[in-house]
Amino acid sequence: MTTFEELGIDARLIQSTTELGYVNPTAIQEQAIPVLLSGTKDFIGLAQTGTGKTAAFGLPLLHIIDEKAKYPQALVVCPTRELCMQIVKEIEIFKKYMTGISVVAVYGGTSIGLQIRDLKRGVQIIVATPGRLIDLIERQALDLSEVTTLVLDEADEMLSMGFKDELDQILNALSSVENKWLFSATIPEGIEQIVKKHLSKDAIHIKVGGKDVVNQKIQHQFLVCDEKDKFYILTEFLKTEKNNRGVIFCKTKVATQKLTKQLIAKNVLADCIHGDLQQREREKAMRAFKNKSVQILVATDVAARGIDIEALSYVVHYQLPENEEYYTHRSGRTARAGKEGTSIAIITPNEVKQIRKYEKYLSISFREIKAR
Repeated sequence: MTTFEELGIDARLIQSTTELGYVNPTAIQEQAIPVLLSGTKDFIGLAQTGTGKTAAFGLPLLHIIDEKAKYPQALVVCPTRELCMQIVKEIEIFKKYMTGISVVAVYGGTSIGLQIRDLKRGVQIIVATPGRLIDLIERQALDLSEVTTLVLDEADEMLSMGFKDELDQILNALSSVENKWLFSATIPEGIEQIVKKHLSKDAIHIKVGGKDVVNQKIQHQFLVCDEKDKFYILTEFLKTEKNNRGVIFCKTKVATQKLTKQLIAKNVLADCIHGDLQQREREKAMRAFKNKSVQILVATDVAARGIDIEALSYVVHYQLPENEEYYTHRSGRTARAGKEGTSIAIITPNEVKQIRKYEKYLSISFREIKAR
């Protein structure tokens, strides 16, 4: 089995990954890192959420940064504030012994003035959400003329959140960048258009996993009931998972808030996150979830992007997502870092056909379970 040392990354990165307990790279890391270190210009990595994509691009990114040059050399664009902060946190850990490298996160919902101040301190890696990045570019508060590597992380998520125009604008502004690395769980038509328009025809493609890279360690289940019985079914399921943490997905902010109140009324340690929360409220909810004072997080699809907690036992689809890509990303919140997990959909009889679509499109099998 391959080790990180054999992949050829900087000895200081080997030291930090060893301290983290990383001995053998994941499939996407093993395949992507040597390619990205070899001087490949454009790259497309297709892998499920939770398979170690941040290290797959973060380690080679740190390897190629010129520590003496105190200007932006790499730009990572990702869909949400949470993922932005998570990527910076991981890169900070990886670069523990590379003290000459600085990384900064820029995202909406917080002071742009403070972020501009941080950028002026001589940063080499910027991790940004699309909206805030364009704001900074339009204010001419960001000099990207020396950037050599652009990373698009969770590209399909950015597309599904409506950032297609922003991605085109960013890629046009950085058209002369040497290296463009795109990572995604799926490649919908919109991403294919971006690849065709902005990446080289010689771009290296690496695909890890099955047809649509759904994590094979996830058990997919569904339970059919009447709409009026869904909450009772949910609480019965949660009793079987009382010592475990999980995420429950709803489609709207209103549904998320309503379900959270219902769960709290049943003495369930629950909180919710949705797109209308202030940044400090979102961070407070995430802290409570991470330190286990909250056991269940009720979330909308957009708000849950960037949740990266290894010990999630299950995901519940209280309301089915809009499409198959959303199902892939929702389910990918569990069974992370090689662990197993359960993805259970609580559905009405007329939604069974949607489950069959997921099976066909994603090449997965669902097991029907019966209410007790």
